[in-house]
Amino acid sequence: MEPTIELDSDAAGVIDGRHIRALTFQDVRLEYVSSVLRRLGIDPAGRTALVVGSGRGLLARGLAGLGMDVVALDPSPEATAIAREADAEAAEYVTAPAENPGFADASFDVLFYADTFEITDDLDGVVEQAARLLRPDGVLFYDTVNRTPVSRLIYLGAFQALPQTRIMPRGRYTAARLRTPQEVAAAFAAHGLQNEDVCSFKPANVLDLVRAVVARRKGRIDDEAIPAMTGFVLEPNGKPIVTYLGHALARKNA
Repeated sequence: MEPTIELDSDAAGVIDGRHIRALTFQDVRLEYVSSVLRRLGIDPAGRTALVVGSGRGLLARGLAGLGMDVVALDPSPEATAIAREADAEAAEYVTAPAENPGFADASFDVLFYADTFEITDDLDGVVEQAARLLRPDGVLFYDTVNRTPVSRLIYLGAFQALPQTRIMPRGRYTAARLRTPQEVAAAFAAHGLQNEDVCSFKPANVLDLVRAVVARRKGRIDDEAIPAMTGFVLEPNGKPIVTYLGHALARKNA
């Protein structure tokens, strides 16, 4: 029987591809943030951070574990409720869209945009808000999906269409919303931000990722087993064929 595909649901028997994605990306996201902050000479302890597209709060809790004071923002009230139930202490959980997050200007030392750039129809509006929220000496982190033939095959085909590997609702991703590094950098530049880095990341073994997805769809494993099976790794000098991380800083002459 075809499993139920539903985002932001922890109901029995439901596959939430968004949560699966967050679990598999968690370690590389935190590794990248930690390495960049070290390189910039920034101690994360006591820094204020906003996670946009926080889902069930996994990344927010990870940043809190680095010592940051974290606000987790997501457009889904269901995701916010699940995050609060999982841990109400590590972060403040807020429901709001990336395009209109609220908060005062220059409120945060660190921003992390997860599950956002490849979802929004208004990248310019999202980045405009990011530039407003970021303090002058702050860092904006993000991860997103490149627009390449391979990324289309994976995100539009395998994850949304193929019966054996589908974990996302159809229409969650579109080719037009997949963003090249050049498009992201241009959006930043339009709002006084300078993209400083693009870092590819990928599963250590693509076949292991396929096996994990198939096993999850068949109910042989639960979500928590997937990260150990997939083993995503950073590839700093690699070409971002599918997914990539990056960070941006405020331009000093902006």
